[in-house]
Amino acid sequence: MSLGTILIIVLILLLLGVFPSWRHSANWGYGPSGIVGTILIVVLILLLLGRI
Repeated sequence: MSLGTILIIVLILLLLGVFPSWRHSANWGYGPSGIVGTILIVVLILLLLGRI
C-alpha cells in the first residue's frame, strides 16, 4: 500500500469519527467534519495529480 492510500483511509475514518450524528460529537456541530472533509478532498486531488 502506498502512503497516499493509507492517508486516504485514515482521513475517511477521521471523517466518520467526527460526523455529528455520533453521540460523542453531537454538540461539536459541522465544523470538524467540514475541516476533515476539506483535507480529504485536497489529498484526493493531490493523489490524482500524482503529487503524493
